[in-house]
Amino acid sequence: MRRLCDRDLTISTAESCTGGMMAALLTDIEGAGHGFDRGFVTYTRESKSEMLGIDRDVLDRNEAVSETVARAMAEGALKRSQSDFALCVTGFAGPAGDEHEEGLVHFALAKEGDPTVHREEHFGAIGRGAVRVKCLQTMLEMLEDALEQA
Repeated sequence: MRRLCDRDLTISTAESCTGGMMAALLTDIEGAGHGFDRGFVTYTRESKSEMLGIDRDVLDRNEAVSETVARAMAEGALKRSQSDFALCVTGFAGPAGDEHEEGLVHFALAKEGDPTVHREEHFGAIGRGAVRVKCLQTMLEMLEDALEQA
């Protein structure tokens, strides 16, 4: 976060399975608050559409936990903020029923003028809390990678 602030850049988050944990982590760093613009916690399809502007057709044609929706979430957060970067997470942190894979998580990072970066992880059935912690680690790695390229 300090590297972000030192370069006078800002980030927003769009979170589903982490429920705002990334926003909380980024704002916990004393003196680094000016690098965080806003966080969107969009757990339902309705909130993804209303808050991030994702077209309902995209949500109806795709699983909420998918590359397509992750990219749309990051791009929507970027458009609806004043940030240089938008980081997104959507996944199954806990048991997700027979048809879904527990621990499957999609991430995306959007930056104006650059292609949106996607990452898919299969953390497995390690427990809800452990999946969410792994999500935070992955998001921080993605941010670090983006800052190296910016």
